[in-house]
Amino acid sequence: MSGFDICRVASIRCAVEPYRWDYAEAKDGEIRAHWAELSVRKTSVFDGRVMLMHRHSIMDGVLRGACFETAFSRFMAWRDFGFEDDSVRNLFGMAALRAADGAFLVGEMGGHTASAGKVYFPAGTPDPNDVSDGQLDLAGSVLRELEEETGLPPTAVTVVPGWTLVMGGPRIACMREVLLDGGADEAAFAINEAIAAQADPELSAVHVVRSLKEARRYDMPEFMLAYLGHAFEGG
Repeated sequence: MSGFDICRVASIRCAVEPYRWDYAEAKDGEIRAHWAELSVRKTSVFDGRVMLMHRHSIMDGVLRGACFETAFSRFMAWRDFGFEDDSVRNLFGMAALRAADGAFLVGEMGGHTASAGKVYFPAGTPDPNDVSDGQLDLAGSVLRELEEETGLPPTAVTVVPGWTLVMGGPRIACMREVLLDGGADEAAFAINEAIAAQADPELSAVHVVRSLKEARRYDMPEFMLAYLGHAFEGG
């Protein structure tokens, strides 16, 4: 799939440091108005804190960079305004959940979320909970989001070392493959039961994807399709 660079890295080292986001400061009035309107449509959204990347490089199999903390309302406006400022990137980790039969499991975001109806791997924009000793812990973020969204604890999966980066435009999606022992259908059934038992689930359901053709049936971001095409081709 065109428009994306896909590569493997052994590790990700991202420092967290102060940074003045000039774009957000200049757009403050528009951002506030956008958030007020969004809050009416999505009453469950919360203007917490998230991390965005402002510099990065890849060398010797390592993604290195720096992130800064900002308001979720600023992140959402930057996204919804069409990523007007290209000085920052949305760096995030995703749990590429794969069953023993080779199929992937993807989650459909609930109607109350900011990305309602979108289908992708368990993930979340990094936040201050993912910072340890001044570094962004994407590996920990992946496992935390996986458990929060699907109910799967770290002990239920095998984490494959390294990362597959899908880079295009404003996003750097860091895919970490996590493996299940059983088949995809059995796992999907169990996860959907766990989601149904959650008081306030982020996901409305999980789906099994066995090919790129199946993936295209869902409202799936292009970077996800790029990754799945790469993975199903043995990349």
